[in-house]
Amino acid sequence: MLFNSLDFAVFLPIVFVLYWFVFNRNLRSQNFLVVATSYVFYGWWDWRFLGLIAFSTLVDFIVGIQLEKSENIRIRKSLLVFSLLVNIGFLGFFKYYNFFLDNFITAFTFFGMPIKANSLNIILPVGISFYTFQTMSYSIDVYRKRLVATKDFIAFSAFVSFFPQLVAGPIERATNLLPQFFKERKFEYLLATDGLRQILWGVFKKVVIADNCAEFANIIFNNSTDYQGSTLLLGALFFTFQIYGDFSGYSDIAIGTARLFGFNLMQNFAFPYFSRDMAEFWRRWHISLTTWFRDYVYIPLGGSKGGKIQQIRNVFIIFLISGFWHGANWTFVAWGALNALYFIPLLLFAKNRQNLQIVAIDKKLPSFKELITILGTFGLTMLSWIFFRAEDMNHALSYIGGIFSHDAFTIPDFSSFPGAITLLILILGFISVEWKGRFGQYGIYGLQSISNKTYRWAMYLIIILIIDIFGNTSEEIEFIYFQF
Repeated sequence: MLFNSLDFAVFLPIVFVLYWFVFNRNLRSQNFLVVATSYVFYGWWDWRFLGLIAFSTLVDFIVGIQLEKSENIRIRKSLLVFSLLVNIGFLGFFKYYNFFLDNFITAFTFFGMPIKANSLNIILPVGISFYTFQTMSYSIDVYRKRLVATKDFIAFSAFVSFFPQLVAGPIERATNLLPQFFKERKFEYLLATDGLRQILWGVFKKVVIADNCAEFANIIFNNSTDYQGSTLLLGALFFTFQIYGDFSGYSDIAIGTARLFGFNLMQNFAFPYFSRDMAEFWRRWHISLTTWFRDYVYIPLGGSKGGKIQQIRNVFIIFLISGFWHGANWTFVAWGALNALYFIPLLLFAKNRQNLQIVAIDKKLPSFKELITILGTFGLTMLSWIFFRAEDMNHALSYIGGIFSHDAFTIPDFSSFPGAITLLILILGFISVEWKGRFGQYGIYGLQSISNKTYRWAMYLIIILIIDIFGNTSEEIEFIYFQF
């Protein structure tokens, strides 16, 4: 079920009414409703994969209990390994089986030993990369004794399948989300209105920014050999805002929806395109995933401790894994490697933590130096997104080569893209709103503090009108990260 669909527009109010007015007698009833409605939400795509998420839930629930009971280090390690093998095994089979098989065949053929093997017609379950990481973090935290294992299967199932963030995050930690299923939840008007406000902004990002950018980005990327360098640069720019509007828009809707039911999810995006270096960018982009890799991969490898060679190794490992997590294609690995190359100089010169606060504190505009560093970081990010969007490595390299051709400084072919200039104006307005609201949890977070109710509601109405006039609402376009 898509957030930007009529189905969800009907589904959400029904669940809301049932949650607060029918199943509000006790926590267990509400948690049971969360599980039931989450399975309906997930099964809307393909009910056959409900067994997969149920099995993953059962495995980690049992593993957690057994970890809690045992003090034997060998048994505890075996239980953790079992949990990791099950979850990574599911992820590896559904997401990477054909990738490894095809590359295995290619490698043997290259060395003169051709082999025959058939690929499988595997359907990738929606959200598998997200909920497997969420359940793995639970088992790891129980193993590390940072969390007490729960014996309430309903509450644990609700934690794993919580429908607002089930298919595309944020990837919640059990230490944050799971305890919320054991606390009494009372309807809070201010929390609910804040949730609706964030949902509105998420919908704007998705249907006005992301979906309109997608229309032009798809045409340019799919026919890249037909366009000059400046038009290719325009396509890269549109995709840069498409992926941000699409993914952060999903996170906003997810976080806002969770607030309607009395839950607080972690912030997943903190205005990353205002970053002054790539280290800051990665502290602000897909925060739930980057912190997951930091805590469960990077730090166990040694993190930034040890010699420079070890530090460089750890950075490359974390970025390559991050790239591979996104998809079974060498373009994602290249995307991860490129970001590692961006990051390493900052690490080596101890500059990776120089920009911990949001830019231009107590100022309306950035300084000239800040503006240059923001634009430079944005340019590097946009270049890396080309690998993320390209069909394969040849496509990515030819696309980049086209950008840096002799006609890169010509005027883009706007005549072939009616509406592109209007979209650029909308993007500038979007950037302005995000800049003004950069100290809050999301772009229009600050509207809640405006005491003038008429002005506040006028702003909401303007956003709704823009969504109605410029929003790409003629079709239900899936979120990019559903494929991951």
